[in-house]
Amino acid sequence: MGKITGFMEFRRISEHSLPVAERLKNYKEFIPRLTDQQTSVQGSRCMDCGIPFCTTGCPVNNIIPDWNDLVYRGNWKQALDVLHSTNNFPEFTGRICPAPCEAACTLTINDDAVGIKSIEHAIIDKGWEEGWVTPQPAQTKSGKRIAVVGSGPAGLACAQQLARVGHDVVVFEKNDRIGGLLRYGIPDFKLEKSHIDRRIEQMRAEGVEFRVNQHIGVQVSAQKLKDEFDAVVLTGGAEQPRDLPVPGRALQGVHFAMEFLPQQNRIVAGDVVPDQIKATGKHVVVIGGGDTGSDCVGTSNRQGAASVTQFEVMPRPPEQENKPLIWPYWPMKLRTSSSHEEGCQRDWAVATKELTGKNGKIEKLHAVRVEWKDGKMQEVPGSEIEMKADLVLLAMGFVSPMQQVLEAFGVEKDGRGNAKAVTEGAGYYQTSVDKVFAAGDMRRGQSLVVWAIREGRQAARAVDEYLMGSSSLPL
Repeated sequence: MGKITGFMEFRRISEHSLPVAERLKNYKEFIPRLTDQQTSVQGSRCMDCGIPFCTTGCPVNNIIPDWNDLVYRGNWKQALDVLHSTNNFPEFTGRICPAPCEAACTLTINDDAVGIKSIEHAIIDKGWEEGWVTPQPAQTKSGKRIAVVGSGPAGLACAQQLARVGHDVVVFEKNDRIGGLLRYGIPDFKLEKSHIDRRIEQMRAEGVEFRVNQHIGVQVSAQKLKDEFDAVVLTGGAEQPRDLPVPGRALQGVHFAMEFLPQQNRIVAGDVVPDQIKATGKHVVVIGGGDTGSDCVGTSNRQGAASVTQFEVMPRPPEQENKPLIWPYWPMKLRTSSSHEEGCQRDWAVATKELTGKNGKIEKLHAVRVEWKDGKMQEVPGSEIEMKADLVLLAMGFVSPMQQVLEAFGVEKDGRGNAKAVTEGAGYYQTSVDKVFAAGDMRRGQSLVVWAIREGRQAARAVDEYLMGSSSLPL
């Protein structure tokens, strides 16, 4: 619980960012962790609130008050153990999670929330610095073999949990490097890939085998996996983007965000990308106001765009939520990311109507303002917008996981095109196909990294119970 009066004595200290001009020069992370002393003070702000809503607000149910108190008292290694007991990869969530735990913090009712995410960031970074993060290989082997399809956060969490209870685990990844959307969806300035690489080395030491360039259903048959393994877990990400069905969509210079972002990840990794989609010197329009759109803004600015504009079809959210009405749930309010701070013109309630150009190349975007009534969108007469656009990036979310894998295994799908698999009761996380399980985006659709980790961990327990009759893995 920290210091009894800490929340009254100390203010929240947020992690500082490097100046915009400095961080735009490269693709490195620019938010260093708090010092040990600052983190201790922040941990002291954790209240004796009785019911820690932060824990229930966190998808992996992190035992937040415990590690806040341990950091406050200087017991860093024990704090790391508590953190790892619920979260396999806090260096990922401590950097890119939007922190629903902080929205649920009791202190946020009438004050600034405890800096939970910054404390998590500090604990795991100190753990790596001190050499406390080590492999945990199983002492005995079960003799069971499990295939995990997809190496994003759900697949990695599932694989690590299963390996630690003695199963032989093989992770299959369709790309040339392990990491899924962590590797090729999130820009390096938000998550440097060295964090993924050192976890992979830890997992290799724990017995996990990784196979890249293995697209299941394309290069490797689903039947081969079912024949060679005792269980298969499908954990691929939601990669089917929502399209923009307007005239001019086929013009050169109109791309999905997930065509644009992975190319820059590859360049940072040292690859050569022929005909790379670049924003350099261009007037860029990003359609979609979520995290993926924000990532396009940050990447475009680093590439030297002439201008960056971001449109969102929904209305502008309020500056501040109604806390008595919303708390402890995730609030709908205006959020400004570090990428927006680096330079971006944002606009809301705007719908794109047409894209026009010459010689097959995009030159202009035509849009109209809209208003929402009773959940329905209506165009505002006389509100037409026309603007220069050399590069249009579509970042309007994802509708489903890629269908090849699901169709290759023949699993039943829900109405949104995800694998149909329950999460409670008998046979949880199992699909309609014997010994085939599904978790993460593959089951629940597009979601947060922290939800992927939770689902991967829970699916691991489900597989362990399926194979062994019982499991010592936590839910």
